[in-house]
Amino acid sequence: AFRMSIKAGTAAPSPPVGPRLGQLGVNIMQFCKEFNAATDHIMTGVPVTTKITAYEDRTAVFEFYSPPTSYFLKQCAGVTKGAAKPGKEVVGTVSLKQVYEIARIKQQDKHLSHLPLESICKFIIGSSKSIGIKIE
Repeated sequence: AFRMSIKAGTAAPSPPVGPRLGQLGVNIMQFCKEFNAATDHIMTGVPVTTKITAYEDRTAVFEFYSPPTSYFLKQCAGVTKGAAKPGKEVVGTVSLKQVYEIARIKQQDKHLSHLPLESICKFIIGSSKSIGIKIE
């Protein structure tokens, strides 16, 4: 099993998806069709963290999680990339209400569902500092 970030609705046999699955002998076209069908409810192009488990019979099962926290923070702040020197420069600002909304989305992930919203908010605030986004 391995994890990779794939943009929703755009899985194709080209790199990075094709070579990674090809090494494991998985049917790449079948995976791409299934992945794109499963992510059609998500806006096209949104990066989705995907856990792919390949089996010896050349089949694969995938499980996807919500987009990375940094993606949500950059979208809310209206910036395309984080600060070159986080902590010294600020590239954008995000409100506490937006942090709460991001936390509610992240809490739906299986590996974060047991955590209280307050803890997830603290985790998101920490992420925002590391990419140069200020919380107001």
